Amino acid sequence: MAYMSMSLHAVNHRLTNIPVKQLPHLASCLAASLSNCGELLSTPQSQKSAKSDSDNAVQIHKLITRLGSLLQDRTYEGRWTAVVLVKALVEAGQWEILRGCESFVRGLISILAKSDPVTTKKMCIITLTRIFHLTYQYPTLVREITTPSLPGFITSALNLISVKPSSEPVRRLKPNTPFVEVVLQSFSELIARHPTIFRPFTAQIHSVLQNIIGSTAPTFPEPILEIAQQLFISLHNCAPKNSGSDEWKNACRMTITSIHTTSSYVFRAVSEQWESSDPSLRQISHPQDYGQEVGNGPDALGLGSWQGLDAGVTRLVVLLRMLSGFLGNPTSSTVNMPVGAVLDLTARLNMLTVPSSGSDIQANPQIGRAERENLLTELPRIHVASLKLLLDLVNTLETGVLSVAQTILEQALWVFRAEKFSREVRTGVYDLLSALLARVGPSMTKQSVSSLAVLLRTCCHDLLPPVGNQNAPERSDPKSKSKTSNQAAVNADAFLNPGLKQVRQTSSSSSFPHLNRAASELLVATLTHAPTEFVSPALRAEIDRTIIMTSDKNAMLASVLNPFPAMQGRGVGTSIMPFLARSYPAETEVESLIRPRMPVLMNGSAINGYAAMDEDEDEEEEPALAPPTASEASGFLKPVPTPSLHQDMMDVEVTPQALNKRSYAEDVEMKAPTPSTIESPAAATQSKKLRFEAEQAAAAPTQPSLEAASPAAFTGTAAISVPTSSIAGPAPTPVASKPTLAGSSSGKKASALRSAEAAEDESDDELPTLNMDPDTDDEDNEDDE
Repeated sequence: MAYMSMSLHAVNHRLTNIPVKQLPHLASCLAASLSNCGELLSTPQSQKSAKSDSDNAVQIHKLITRLGSLLQDRTYEGRWTAVVLVKALVEAGQWEILRGCESFVRGLISILAKSDPVTTKKMCIITLTRIFHLTYQYPTLVREITTPSLPGFITSALNLISVKPSSEPVRRLKPNTPFVEVVLQSFSELIARHPTIFRPFTAQIHSVLQNIIGSTAPTFPEPILEIAQQLFISLHNCAPKNSGSDEWKNACRMTITSIHTTSSYVFRAVSEQWESSDPSLRQISHPQDYGQEVGNGPDALGLGSWQGLDAGVTRLVVLLRMLSGFLGNPTSSTVNMPVGAVLDLTARLNMLTVPSSGSDIQANPQIGRAERENLLTELPRIHVASLKLLLDLVNTLETGVLSVAQTILEQALWVFRAEKFSREVRTGVYDLLSALLARVGPSMTKQSVSSLAVLLRTCCHDLLPPVGNQNAPERSDPKSKSKTSNQAAVNADAFLNPGLKQVRQTSSSSSFPHLNRAASELLVATLTHAPTEFVSPALRAEIDRTIIMTSDKNAMLASVLNPFPAMQGRGVGTSIMPFLARSYPAETEVESLIRPRMPVLMNGSAINGYAAMDEDEDEEEEPALAPPTASEASGFLKPVPTPSLHQDMMDVEVTPQALNKRSYAEDVEMKAPTPSTIESPAAATQSKKLRFEAEQAAAAPTQPSLEAASPAAFTGTAAISVPTSSIAGPAPTPVASKPTLAGSSSGKKASALRSAEAAEDESDDELPTLNMDPDTDDEDNEDDE
């Protein structure tokens, strides 16, 4: 707060002591200082109780008084500085400054009527628009400041760009006025929030907009035309209560009628094959004098007349863009969109295309060839505006476009097949199809997807740079070369500068960013939304090659996430994931796709062959351990470290039943299985390493089988040597589902096992770690003997 107080003191000191002629050079610095004092300027007066706060209040009052005097200053420099600082002060102070800015508003409006420079008046319009915006959220300030001041601002702004004759209710636009853009932009921002205040000025604003939209020579720049069209569409907000939707509908209908009227004159050089679905349009006849230059008079919108084919095409494109604005801009109330009338209009415009030869079009014999050729030259420009209209219709309807999606797709393909030579047409078709695929792609049929094959191949060619003359010239036989071939024209510059052609091709391919962007988005939409099983393998391969060569990350991700499905009669689909990982190794999307960090999902409670146990339960069970039994003391069940076999058995699945301490007592009672029993189906399910080891164990009759020693077979720990005679004897009927290995060579060993079983049943201890390492040492075999 101390820094803000010092900044405020510095601003007041400069405004007071520096000459007014030098203030414009410091206006930006002073405005930045005021913006940094926003917390101090916006603090309510009720919260200022300290002495420093009272000093700040004095400084704020001093600043407001100084700016008010500068607004009334006699010099242009003082008024310019005041306008800039008032805007910065109002934005920083918010309600605390707004509630006392009525004097500022009056001073700014008065500047619009003075002979100040253009920059000062433009800045006044911007500042007043900002003040009216900030007061909108405070109804009290709207009633005290905006409502009484906005009519005067509208009148002053209209006087800057037009002249109102005393005997006419309409206005005439001033020629070459520099305030058209800023005034229209201000009106388009304020009219939606204050429609009732703008209602008395609707006729005057409409007359000005008619002069701008209907101008043919000279024409206004594109930004001014766009703002004028938006303001023309927004005029329906000023209609009386509950009649805004009807006003919008009437304006939209009149725009469509005006486009049809203009098209009748522009297309008079050919015989149209279109027939409207609207009976009212069929009855309209436009008598024309074919002996004069093409042109028409006032139309349904009240626009001025035009003369010449170029002016007519310009009028048609402007009206199509305004109709797109009707469909794309939001409205204050619910409106009924004339989808059928729009599609009828686009069908008429898109049906007439550039013919492949002169015989493909029916010419009007009453019109000369020059006008007809000029019309065919201007058709791509008309079709670009028509495609933009369809695009806005698709974006507005979203999923509601399903019923007319096929019609829109057919119209787009009409234009593409005939005029794909135009880059603007290809860009418009790509954008339209990208929007269509996002809505109706999953529901497309095989025939619809196949109809896009040529278009997708052209899209791939647009993304790739043009192929240069990379092949070496073929060697010809010197005997067959004639003398006339030596006299053929040769481009000597190509030999002097071989890289010139390649540089020219590279620059030409990179000079169309809109086309490249639209083509890339179309490939992404096709891979993401279109049914991949309906795309031919050759076309999918060409798409994948294109996105690999262009290193398009979004397209490569779409290809990886939507792989080519494996179908009967087709080869195995390939993935371009290696190219994606090589091109974008540091991208988060690629990292999450290749190495997902999701937790591993376990089947049951076993983790790596060991049951998950709670640490609290372990701590509670440790003091309750029973003393070691006789069998444990004798070392029969004593755990022995088995480092080698444990590492080999990590890949073997361990069932939770093998960890049950009761299972050992049931398994040890079984006799040794026969070799046929050892070769059970369970052995076939083991890994190759285990089968190899099992064959080695079968070759050595004095060693137990590793299959029987696996965790899936038994849970014993001691490696018991089994004589050959016991293995060769008849095998008893097993009592368990899984084969086990038990020793039965002597009665002493059987009694020891029974005693161990009895001790196991009486003890509540957990079974120690089992030893699954077979004893194959020669010394142990000698001891057994």
